[in-house]
Amino acid sequence: MRGRREAGFTLIEMIVVLVILGLALGLVVARGPMRSERLDIDAAAREMVGALRLARGQAIARNAPVAVLVDPVAHAYRVGDGAVRRFPTGLAVSAWSPGPAAGTQAGAVVFAGDGSSSGGRIELAGRTRHVSIEVSWLTGRVSVADAR
Repeated sequence: MRGRREAGFTLIEMIVVLVILGLALGLVVARGPMRSERLDIDAAAREMVGALRLARGQAIARNAPVAVLVDPVAHAYRVGDGAVRRFPTGLAVSAWSPGPAAGTQAGAVVFAGDGSSSGGRIELAGRTRHVSIEVSWLTGRVSVADAR
């Protein structure tokens, strides 16, 4: 059978494919994981909002004050007596709250048993995005807004 060719790939074709895959893998490894500042800020803001809402819920359930302490210098926060949580690196954090923490770099939002709070603001900023988290003193409502 004169016109019959064997089906399959040649050794040269296989080597070319492996070289292309090796180059692509090398580029991915050299660049590192894909990161987005916007996604980091959004995730940190969602986590902070969740922590504030958790503290409000705990205060109502226990009918006792629960504080959320934010320490921009340590780049961390804590809900009540819970574990210390860290903000992502590369994120600028600032906090403002009235009361004992006013005038310091740390901020504390205290939720009362009736759901109200001391109020406050937490800001998370990167190079291209700035998010402000506000806590209403009267209702304890937590809201998020783009600051830019």
